[in-house]
Amino acid sequence: MAKRRGTKALPGGSGKVRIIAGQWRRRQLAVMPFPGLRPTPDRVRETLFNWLAADLPGAACLDLFAGTGALGFEAASRGAQNVLMVERDASVAEHLRTQIRALDAQTMQVVCADATQWVVNPPGCFELVFVDPPYGRVDLPLLLAAMRTHGCVNMASKVYVETAADNEQPVFPENWRVLRDKRAGGVRYYLASPEFV
Repeated sequence: MAKRRGTKALPGGSGKVRIIAGQWRRRQLAVMPFPGLRPTPDRVRETLFNWLAADLPGAACLDLFAGTGALGFEAASRGAQNVLMVERDASVAEHLRTQIRALDAQTMQVVCADATQWVVNPPGCFELVFVDPPYGRVDLPLLLAAMRTHGCVNMASKVYVETAADNEQPVFPENWRVLRDKRAGGVRYYLASPEFV
């Protein structure tokens, strides 16, 4: 990605991902050169955060499978009250903490844990959750059902889920309502909410 005039890349890593809007608009985050890390494309993030424009200010957000941190940093930049990132790899988690310190992002926190295990004992309920796991390597219906069962989300929560566009496996468990969905290139993405019966 070309560096724009007036932007400053944050330390560590070779690739860059740009924050689109908010207090850190146009700031570039360094992406750690780690196998499998792929930031959600700008085009997809722009659509997602347009969908969430009315929900984001003051929201408690959870970024599971944080990876590059693109979704969590974008949410914080746009006014989320707090953003908790969950990342399994210790070196990637520490890299995210470096980015947080460079931005002085006091509303952000990183937990080094396996997201599929972490959701069974969350610290509370989140209004917005971003679920962007390695494609094809996570049982999404099982994960989302666990989030609902263990109180990570409630009926008012909105959950973003990203998959490969050619994914043929179920994405949501029963009693989940898909609010929006779209495809962009090789990505299919959804905004959904659990329903309790």
